[in-house]
Amino acid sequence: MSSTQAERLPSERAVNPVPAIRLTGLTKSFGSVRAVRGIDLVVAPGEVVAVLGPNGAGKTTTIDLLLGLGRPDSGEVRVHGLDPTTAVRQGLVSAVMQSGGLLRDLTVKETLQLTASLFAGTRPVDEVLARAGISDIGDRRVGKCSGGQQQRLRFAMALLPDPELLVLDEPTTGMDVTGRRDFWNAIHEDAARGRTVVFATHYLEEADAYADRIVLVSHGRVVADGTAAEVKALVSGRTIRATLIDADLAVLQRIKDLPGVETAELRGDTLLVTSTDSDAVARHLLTDTTARDLEITTRGLEDAFITLTSEEDQP
Repeated sequence: MSSTQAERLPSERAVNPVPAIRLTGLTKSFGSVRAVRGIDLVVAPGEVVAVLGPNGAGKTTTIDLLLGLGRPDSGEVRVHGLDPTTAVRQGLVSAVMQSGGLLRDLTVKETLQLTASLFAGTRPVDEVLARAGISDIGDRRVGKCSGGQQQRLRFAMALLPDPELLVLDEPTTGMDVTGRRDFWNAIHEDAARGRTVVFATHYLEEADAYADRIVLVSHGRVVADGTAAEVKALVSGRTIRATLIDADLAVLQRIKDLPGVETAELRGDTLLVTSTDSDAVARHLLTDTTARDLEITTRGLEDAFITLTSEEDQP
């Protein structure tokens, strides 16, 4: 990266019509295991995209291919129009991984100074310390930092080259609630200035709250791609919750037999029903049972995640 690139602020990034990420027909196998089975994905500059999926879905392999840590068996990876290795070499891409890459005997600030020395030009160390929210622990040895503080240090390291694309793998692991909120506020400030962010997480509430777009991966394929609301809408039905005291198995069975009911269970005095016809369930509960405190809610991201990723694998 040139010194001119290093000196510019994120707010001064030029509008780039070239996609930040373009994955085309991506496949990757490890022996008999087909980790990625034909992923197509285009991410525009400035988007914040969450990649979700169960363990073994192909998320990590896809991220590795995006970072140039592996080569696809077929298909193409382009990052700002370049192959991943070239994009990383030019400082266009940085990554925050879950673990590794830290020397415990160095201080936080020394770690950043060492990392900065590897680049032709970087943002000032004090600036990235502030952006990562760890200015107050600059003199602390890495080995004395909590897991959340070490993760913030990795974030600061990733910000040093002022990358166009930031790739995050479980970025808030070890952070407390306040730390997670502050971290995502900083991420969105960067995205508003044009930086593209792609993150993988097991915290579905983070994806729901902070991602502009959710890409759901299962069995090495993209099974859903859209806003959180659009992904939730792929799962039909609603959840009905009510207080139902002294209900017996006969009452529960009549509820299960109602049209559109998918599941019905009692948890103590709480009745939980999922149904594609919530009005019919509500009428029955209010007229034919002693149910009270009735609530009807749309299915959430967790419901969509479970439903869309639990379908049987296709050859």
